[in-house]
Amino acid sequence: MSALVPSAVREIADGYAFTGPALDLGAVLLDGTAYADAPVRVPLAVLNRHGLVAGATGTGKTKTLQLIAEQLSAQGVPVFLADVKGDVSGVAAPGEPGERTAARAAEVGQDWRPQGCPAEFYALGGLGSGIPLRATVTSFGPLLLSKVLDLNETQESSLGLVFHYADRNGLELYDLKDLTAVITFLTSPEGKEELKGIGGISAATAGVILRSLTLLENEGAGAFFGEPEFDTAELLRTADGGAGVVSVLELPAVQDRPRLFSTFLMWLLADLYQELPEVGDLDRPKLVFFFDEAHLLFKGASKAFLEAITQTVRLIRSKGVGIFFVTQTPKDVPADVLAQLGNRVQHALRAFTPDDAKALKATVSTFPKSPAYDLGEVLTSLGTGEAVITVLSEKGAPTPVAATRLRAPQSLMGPIAPAALQAAVDGSALAGKYRDAIDRESAYEKLAARAARPEAEPVPDPVPDPASAGGAEPARERSPERSSGRAQEGGGGLLGSLMSNPALKSFARSAGTQLGREISRSLFGTSRRRR
Repeated sequence: MSALVPSAVREIADGYAFTGPALDLGAVLLDGTAYADAPVRVPLAVLNRHGLVAGATGTGKTKTLQLIAEQLSAQGVPVFLADVKGDVSGVAAPGEPGERTAARAAEVGQDWRPQGCPAEFYALGGLGSGIPLRATVTSFGPLLLSKVLDLNETQESSLGLVFHYADRNGLELYDLKDLTAVITFLTSPEGKEELKGIGGISAATAGVILRSLTLLENEGAGAFFGEPEFDTAELLRTADGGAGVVSVLELPAVQDRPRLFSTFLMWLLADLYQELPEVGDLDRPKLVFFFDEAHLLFKGASKAFLEAITQTVRLIRSKGVGIFFVTQTPKDVPADVLAQLGNRVQHALRAFTPDDAKALKATVSTFPKSPAYDLGEVLTSLGTGEAVITVLSEKGAPTPVAATRLRAPQSLMGPIAPAALQAAVDGSALAGKYRDAIDRESAYEKLAARAARPEAEPVPDPVPDPASAGGAEPARERSPERSSGRAQEGGGGLLGSLMSNPALKSFARSAGTQLGREISRSLFGTSRRRR
């Protein structure tokens, strides 16, 4: 390092002198000058300790995601990105050289070369460009669906009872019409009679849920629920040559329905959490997941929902998955979740109002003390593409706070042409697997057939309800070829003690056993799949 480098910069740079593989974020910035021979980096091995990318609109958060994503891909780590505004698709194409890019590269000591990443493009239910992503209603589960429908706790409890009944009686909830059919049946005289032993649903509550479902379907979100259901294992792929595939979820077509897409992102995480095996700390993560517009997930969330998020974030690390929450200020993220985020990239904040000033003060308090910076002043004076950074070292200790001029992404900083995006989707090997929706026999058809049966024909008794003896919430069963073959960590408590019983383990492994469905829902009430 040059003798002209200030001692404060030297001390900061020493904190980022890692020996193992790391991602290059940029160069230390002090008093407006970037020091190219003082790089700011993040070790690859600590990216499963999660992170936060925050900052006001227009400060460069999206380009930071792109910079991190392309380096992860080059290191063989798959990445998931939610593209809310439609400007991340450029990650698949080489960047365009220019004077500004060359100047930035020179300032931070970057050997900039245009390079794109292998990418897959998805869309919720086919709403917009991309391979359609769908989930069955029963897989999504009552807790996440209650969040989408904005139900209160009483209504959420009633919806859980509907799922419980459907699972117990072999009524598959694949799409919204299946769920509507079951709710309608359970408020009929015959349905009320069947619920006598386990509770009931008031007509008023059922009406609220049905109206919310109708509104959701009228908004076009019904296309998301159904089959074929997306297998989250697709997110863990690498391309020929070993580069990690960057999965881009295109959301511009549904950005006016933020509750739906934020909750869907949580479903993806919940599914990964319950399906992946424990691996402990790896030299590199299996997947890094960027959760954009994170404040939408937490806004108005119930206590149970927040507890489930916190536990998922805490435990998914040991399964090799890193999560970066992306939002405007750290205060958008609950304290229990924020405490799990060891890697921080904070772009500029604005302090135009008293509330802004409070947010700024709260943000400063979440960083380690810095002898080199007045963080309150620095955070309000950062330019676009600059950020205050602290990460975890290879030993797990926080690095010194570093104001940083970030590197320029080597992929295209903007969307690719619509024709190129469509060509990428059409040419994907996954298009044939997920593009066309299917509609199998499920609860809607079964209940319709039941209603059409002659009254004299006996109706089979429902399957006995293990939940009345203290069992856990029910779940559907998925195909045996996708089985993980064992209960996942985090079941704890009563569920954990049940799963330790050899007889119940045998039931749970049986693809045709209703009891197996009864005890196999996860933290969010999502159903476990078999790989």
